[in-house]
Amino acid sequence: MPLPLDPVVAQIIPLLPLRDPTTMTPQSARDSLRALADARAAVPPPPVDHVSNIEVNGGAGKRPARLYRNGSGKAPTVIFFHGGGWVAGDLETHDRQARNLVIETGAVVISVDYRRPPETRFPGAFEDAFAAIRDVTSRIGEFGGDLARIGVAGDSAGGNLAAVTALACRDAGIKLAAQLLVYPVTDVVGNFADAAENAKFPSRAENAEGYFLTRATMEWFCGHYLADKADGADWRVSPLRATSLAGVAPAVVTTAWFDPLRDEGHAYAKALEAAGVPVTYHTGEGLIHGYFGLGDASETARAEAQRARADFKALLVRGI
Repeated sequence: MPLPLDPVVAQIIPLLPLRDPTTMTPQSARDSLRALADARAAVPPPPVDHVSNIEVNGGAGKRPARLYRNGSGKAPTVIFFHGGGWVAGDLETHDRQARNLVIETGAVVISVDYRRPPETRFPGAFEDAFAAIRDVTSRIGEFGGDLARIGVAGDSAGGNLAAVTALACRDAGIKLAAQLLVYPVTDVVGNFADAAENAKFPSRAENAEGYFLTRATMEWFCGHYLADKADGADWRVSPLRATSLAGVAPAVVTTAWFDPLRDEGHAYAKALEAAGVPVTYHTGEGLIHGYFGLGDASETARAEAQRARADFKALLVRGI
């Protein structure tokens, strides 16, 4: 039997934003995520040696990014994409996640601020993410990295961007050592509103509401990201629909047990494995979507996130 909901997480759920799409606007979603990050300002962030704001290439010009690293020697390099349903989230809301990646993997981490919908709809975020990877790899020496140890990582919508850019890298001949997909979105056909599509993933009904991220909120996010519902079948937004996953970078995939995205994340892990891709999968028992940001409060969340980052580190260190 899976573990019950972590009692510490259960107490946190009522305090979390993005739970009422009937009143939510893009700006209110952004404001509420930023406010959640700001509320922790009194708690010092995990310390790293160097943090600087930089720019990387995007799909339509330069994009803001943030560089994190410890030490000065050559290290693996990770391009990180924040979550927030493509619509919300930014460099500030995911600052602590980026820092933990540095500390626990030893990598240089570059967090990318991609364009968000509805101002820029699909494929804008994908184009920014892939352009950023191309840019970072083309000047890897500036960041103290090497081409044999590059990875991509992201949570939720950022996990989606990490997954689809890993596919794009394979097709472009860019060799990645690893991908870390944290409770990723992998299949948006039907925009989470189609009963037949939703039935393929029982977690969309089992965890439709009550555990922070709701199925209705995912429908809201997809409606803002996709100008045309037909785009949901495009592999650049639904990697589970890709014609082939063979040859993509080794993956660490995590899901949360009490998350509507659980089953599509698990399906993607299984599909990668079936295509011959090395995969480590973490079920996130007792946890909810967003638990990588709850490690300061929940020991269960912290331990599960640390296990995933340790597996990611092993892939990065091994290289290609």
